[in-house]
Amino acid sequence: MEKPKSKFKVYSKVIMPVMLSMSLLLSACSGSGTSSSDNDNSGSGEKVTLRVEVFDRGNAPSGMTISDNYLTNYVQENFGTPNNIDVEYYPVPRSEETTKLNVLMASANDVPDIVFTYDSGTFYRYATQGGLTDVTELLDQYGPNLKKFLGEETLAYGQVDGVQLSIPGRRLVLGKYASYVRQDWLDKLGLPIPTTTEELYNTLVAFKEQDPGNTGGKVIPLGMSIAPAQLDSLLWSFIEPLTDEQKYTLTQKLGSSDYPVLMPGYKEGLRFLNKLYNEGLISKDFALDEDKKQLWQDVQNGLVGAYSEDAGELFFEYNSTYKNLQTNVPHAVFTPIDPYVNSEGIAAKPGYAPNAMYIMIPKSSKRAVEAIKYLDWMASGNNLFFMQNGVEGENYMLVDGIPVANEEASQEMKDRLYNYGDMAIIVNGKYIGDDKQNAEAYIRQVPDVYQDLMRVSVEISNTHKLDPVVMPVPIEAESKYGNALKAKLNEIIVKVAMVSPESFDSTYESLMKEYMAGGGQAILDERTKVYEEKIRK
Repeated sequence: MEKPKSKFKVYSKVIMPVMLSMSLLLSACSGSGTSSSDNDNSGSGEKVTLRVEVFDRGNAPSGMTISDNYLTNYVQENFGTPNNIDVEYYPVPRSEETTKLNVLMASANDVPDIVFTYDSGTFYRYATQGGLTDVTELLDQYGPNLKKFLGEETLAYGQVDGVQLSIPGRRLVLGKYASYVRQDWLDKLGLPIPTTTEELYNTLVAFKEQDPGNTGGKVIPLGMSIAPAQLDSLLWSFIEPLTDEQKYTLTQKLGSSDYPVLMPGYKEGLRFLNKLYNEGLISKDFALDEDKKQLWQDVQNGLVGAYSEDAGELFFEYNSTYKNLQTNVPHAVFTPIDPYVNSEGIAAKPGYAPNAMYIMIPKSSKRAVEAIKYLDWMASGNNLFFMQNGVEGENYMLVDGIPVANEEASQEMKDRLYNYGDMAIIVNGKYIGDDKQNAEAYIRQVPDVYQDLMRVSVEISNTHKLDPVVMPVPIEAESKYGNALKAKLNEIIVKVAMVSPESFDSTYESLMKEYMAGGGQAILDERTKVYEEKIRK
């Protein structure tokens, strides 16, 4: 049958052979304990619906919705229709990811066939409660391209006791954070680039006292929010050298990240934050800024002298922070820095694990085969590349083998791929090929004029990167208490930062008692037990 003419005109020659080879696999048995006829529509010719979760960030361009746009149409035309599947997208607000997912998982009739979370504790809870499909054999039968793309190291993050209960996305960029300082302010005051925490502190004091940006008293020497990107580099730099045992036992994994709450030095990091706040050196209302939007606005308005951020965030076009700053303040220049050094003189900061989100198929789903086929299709041929980059000559140009966004493209053309990161769920970052190409592709996502600064930011994020601590078995207490403790930790950070220096110790001790009673002690005890039984040996 001749394929209809398509607006996705460039990849049918690659996609159709892949679809044909996949269709030949349909007579094989399902690996989830059900027969292929229970999970596979090819024999009967019956059209089925595959429901896929998608993050809704409230940023759909005019004329599009999160469930009906250029990429959802591409998926339907190139995967769904050839396989007799209607692919239906189920929006979940990004800010309510875990809460909404818990509601969906409690309702077997409404939960999508593919769901996901970045929260390892949430994944482990569903896994240990028997709420997820075992996809071990399904991956062997229907996901050869997916398995090859992810690799054993990444897939291991989705296993519990050797059983594959989730499909972890592959994370390409493992560095997290870089810091920045207003170079034009340093130049005006004749100050050097700060290379230590002490030098940064002295710089912040000078910014406050001399207001080199002529802000009329609105200067914010150090931009701050309650988000990890602003806090982590600072707080981790106060952690003292740890033994292997302390790394395993004192880490508190809350959600998707490790926190040094119980580690020696953490309290002193909070004391330094308290000093900065009481001296008026950080954003006054940082506690209210959970999504960083106020911080970004302050940076764009030229009020912020220095701050830490996700590496490269400053230069991306989706919120145009640096572009808007230089429009508002034409001579403003930020220089990437790495000033938060620990007692060993090392600017240690957290990095990412090689896995991204945990992609899961609920136990109640009858479309497990179709779900694996969908993910395998995404990893096949040029499908992932297309979803991330679009059409050559329209959305991007190839430069040294790297797709570079076409800055001359119309807004309508740019809007095509506005949600590619939330659609291409098997990977976090732009996948081109080897690690060097992937890193370069990440850097070239920003306009040419910012790429040198972007490259330095990425280099900083990878320097003295602290890898997450991986326990050999799930820690049940983290699944049970992690979300509540993350909220409690934010409360601790805010309250101890804002009290008078004289009240710091008593406030800290009181709040930490509540933290430990609320699950912190349970996590410590369980991690200690696992260390003794499975690691020390």
